[in-house]
Amino acid sequence: MLKITEILTEYRKNPIGIDIEKPRFSWKLESEANDVIQEAYQIAVKNGGNITWDSGKIESNQSVLVEYSGEKLLPMTKYTVNVITWDNQSESASSSSSFETGLMGKIRATWITHELPDDEQACPVFKKEFTCKKEIASARIYSTSLGIYDLELNGKRVLDEYFSPGWTSYNNRLQYQTYDVIEYLKESNEIKATVANGWYKGNLAYEKRINIYGNKAAVLLELHITYSDDTKDIIMTDGSWMYATGEVRYSEIYHGETIDKTYEPAEWFYAHTYDHGKDVIVAQESEPVRIVKRIPAKELITTPKGETVIDFGQNLTGFVEFVCEFDKGTEIVLKHAEVLDNEGNFYLDNIRAAKATDRFITSGKMDIYRPRFTFHGFRYVLIKGIKKKIDISSMRACVLHTDMKETGSFECSNELVNQLQHNIQWGQRGNFLDIPTDCPQRDERLGWTGDAQVFASTAAYNFNTALFFAKWLKDLAADQGKNGEVPFVVPDALIRKDGKVPSSAAWGDAAVIIPWTIYRAYGDRKILEDQYESMTAWVDYLAAEAGSLYLWKTGSHFGDWLGLDMEQYFTYQKFCVDAATGSTDKYYIASAFFAYSTEIMEKTAEELGKHDDGRKYKRLHKNIVKAFQNEYITPNGRLVCETQTGMLLALKFNLVNERHRELIAERLVNNIKRHNMQMVTGFVGASYLCPVLTEAGYHDIAGELLLQTKYPSWLYPVTKGATTIWERWNGIKPDGSFENPEMNSFNHYAYGAIGDWLYRKLLGISEIKPGYKEIKISPMPISGIEFMEGSYETPYGKVSVSWKRKEDAFEIDVNIPVNTQARIEFSSSKPGVTVGSGEYHYE
Repeated sequence: MLKITEILTEYRKNPIGIDIEKPRFSWKLESEANDVIQEAYQIAVKNGGNITWDSGKIESNQSVLVEYSGEKLLPMTKYTVNVITWDNQSESASSSSSFETGLMGKIRATWITHELPDDEQACPVFKKEFTCKKEIASARIYSTSLGIYDLELNGKRVLDEYFSPGWTSYNNRLQYQTYDVIEYLKESNEIKATVANGWYKGNLAYEKRINIYGNKAAVLLELHITYSDDTKDIIMTDGSWMYATGEVRYSEIYHGETIDKTYEPAEWFYAHTYDHGKDVIVAQESEPVRIVKRIPAKELITTPKGETVIDFGQNLTGFVEFVCEFDKGTEIVLKHAEVLDNEGNFYLDNIRAAKATDRFITSGKMDIYRPRFTFHGFRYVLIKGIKKKIDISSMRACVLHTDMKETGSFECSNELVNQLQHNIQWGQRGNFLDIPTDCPQRDERLGWTGDAQVFASTAAYNFNTALFFAKWLKDLAADQGKNGEVPFVVPDALIRKDGKVPSSAAWGDAAVIIPWTIYRAYGDRKILEDQYESMTAWVDYLAAEAGSLYLWKTGSHFGDWLGLDMEQYFTYQKFCVDAATGSTDKYYIASAFFAYSTEIMEKTAEELGKHDDGRKYKRLHKNIVKAFQNEYITPNGRLVCETQTGMLLALKFNLVNERHRELIAERLVNNIKRHNMQMVTGFVGASYLCPVLTEAGYHDIAGELLLQTKYPSWLYPVTKGATTIWERWNGIKPDGSFENPEMNSFNHYAYGAIGDWLYRKLLGISEIKPGYKEIKISPMPISGIEFMEGSYETPYGKVSVSWKRKEDAFEIDVNIPVNTQARIEFSSSKPGVTVGSGEYHYE
């Protein structure tokens, strides 16, 4: 029987607050039969009893991202969506969902702010009292802030999310959120909005800057109440609201939060209206940040220094919550750290200037401690102020990240590799908090473009990142320089006083590589359409920098960041650290990525039907490759930069001719062997190492590198107890000491880019066509792993693979989702097969 298992509107189930004029609908199908393909569909969209669009019966197998094509959608209106599908087995299925539009630009409320002393550190609270004397049919809050906000209605928290309105390029884009609040309303009501500094005006970046986007905390809110008799009330922020400071006496993202449950404001004042623009306000674009897991405390430790420390057993991003009852005014202090030192003491050096300290002053009654506007990167919590024995049974670590759907999993016979996969996923959890941060613990937590670029394909296997990256890429476009330059971090919190936007190869290329990666993963052409201007601006900027030489030889670059083949100092705006930029020539790397981004631009232009642009970028790419070969490759096929990364880039980006490819691959392997079968690459080279070796016919060498446990390797941190990916290969050295604490994060996801190869090659799941309409199943086992099983939730449904080796046999079980087909490839000696949906077993 054919069944529709879910209907999504713009990747979400029954969303509210959609401001997209033509939303797109996707549905997944299930059937007990094999070889099931959808042959037709019909979509009907209704507003109450009014049909706003009936597609009619469409002969098509499209079931992903079908665009609405009906009457103009009205603001603040609920629509139902009914989908009927027919398949090639004479079966049909139907199901319904809904979506609700948001304000769609019709904002009536006024910004309100406060007047507090300059040295006041407490968070302002804005409140309004009102009554509802009729039966309520629906109630929605539409709200945003300058800062990050929390809402209460009649003493109950409205939000199930944190850090709204999120971090965007605030001067260009500011999100608002929509909440269903009917369950909180009574006859007499009080609404409160607390606003913290957050990213908007708080301490941000490692230069200790404040007020990057503005110096006023403010809130904008509309509460729309519809009664059963169809009359309406709108409660809006204006000069009638009151303000004071509340129990949150201090809050900074880097430094922590102080909550005083004994505090009551002595006086409330009328709020000040604030003349701040509304034209940049947009509806929430990605999933919000939520508490996605709660992890119980694992162990109570007394360190050699006599300090009381709680171990949660997992390095994570979030905060601690607990229930307690102590004498009124008891101050409990919590400090957060990722690791203990080699003597077992609490270690804070690597978080630099971040204080990562929360304080809680008890009311004398039963209290629930839970911060509202800060987060920490930690596994260990040092706790002070509790006089009696600590009961850790009530203590939980709340895991915070953007609430993306988990889509990928695998496990195998090697427990170290299983832990590596765990660490990759938890590195993503810890750093995909509204933007792709580099780390969650120190005074940085910025959206470094290079880290996101190398990890994007792995990220899309682990979680559904379509909305996450679509939102972030819009901020990348907003923060691009006038000539197309892409900043190091997005949103750009490192803005220079001279207004210039410095760019680096492999970092700025995120503007092109990530949209193409997301398109390949989800088949979403809209992300290419939305980012096309940004993508072309970046490549055209590179072309202008390269000039008639067709080589990018200007500017300052990060090179093969943290590469181990050369140590040097890197200085940026007085921030000097002992960092490895690698010995691969930076302009060699820059020109290689220039070629790669241009090749992607050619493909993007052709995909979007922009054939003139496609021909333009094809010519440009041809000229870059020719110039690169003349500059960096001898007639006999030797590279000027025969480092591991230098050879990897030449092979990965097809910068060498076929005559030289085998020679360079052979020399790459020889280089690895000269380094005792170990890599010496940094962020850039490591992401391509195993994939390039596999494609070059050296899959056995790639497998040997994966299973290497000596430093440097992916499994070395696992042997040292890592539960996330480290910033450095040797964050903890073999003797137990630490690398330079200035740059030694223990939750830094970039080296987790190996995950793409684990899914794509070892497990064997990859896309033939964008969005997995056609799937490739081609597992490539390695010595040392006897079985592997895993799955990936494609836009059409779950594809799963399980394989094992027994003596001379190789067995594989595969499940292919409905409305797709797969090419299953076994080995060079056995021909592959093409199959439709269903379950299959082969030996």
